[in-house]
Amino acid sequence: MNPLEAALLPVANVLNRNIRATTPARELCEKLAGSVVAVRVRDTALTTWFIVHDHHLELTTDTDREPDILICGSLFALARMAGVPGASAVRDGSLEFTGDPLLAQEFQQLLTFAKPDIEEELSGFVGDVAAHRLGEIARGVGNWSREARSTMGANIREYLQEESRDVPSRYEVDRFAANVNALRDDVDRLDARMKRLDKA
Repeated sequence: MNPLEAALLPVANVLNRNIRATTPARELCEKLAGSVVAVRVRDTALTTWFIVHDHHLELTTDTDREPDILICGSLFALARMAGVPGASAVRDGSLEFTGDPLLAQEFQQLLTFAKPDIEEELSGFVGDVAAHRLGEIARGVGNWSREARSTMGANIREYLQEESRDVPSRYEVDRFAANVNALRDDVDRLDARMKRLDKA
């Protein structure tokens, strides 16, 4: 067993424990039995295969089997795959996949069912109170990160529109579009008038 497979073993154990504990996950696992999903980290040779059996997932870094689905994305996009609806992840370009879209959606649903509750997992090591506190800290950092990203985006947009004038404001774009529409209408009227004069 190579080092990456050794690192994947605890992940597989947690996923399979959650599959066994959830009836919809067990049913979906049975439905997808025999499916092979390859997950590749974009711009690397790093690929993990999920082989679905009747009652569990097998994670491996080497198989001769052809994947039914190939999912490719950045490490960050792949890490959040279980929490983001598959369609939106593909739509926003963070994930690419080849294969049956319905199978991909069902596999994503299986991962969602199997996704561990981090607080629950931590509580076995540090106790319920400490795990809850760590969960609150993680959620707080996540909220701060989202707010910081939103504020940074607004600041960059304001700088590009107001300070450097490299990007037009929404008002300027709307005004330009209105002027283009008015010009088009004027040209259409002029064209119609010239055609009437030609006929006279």
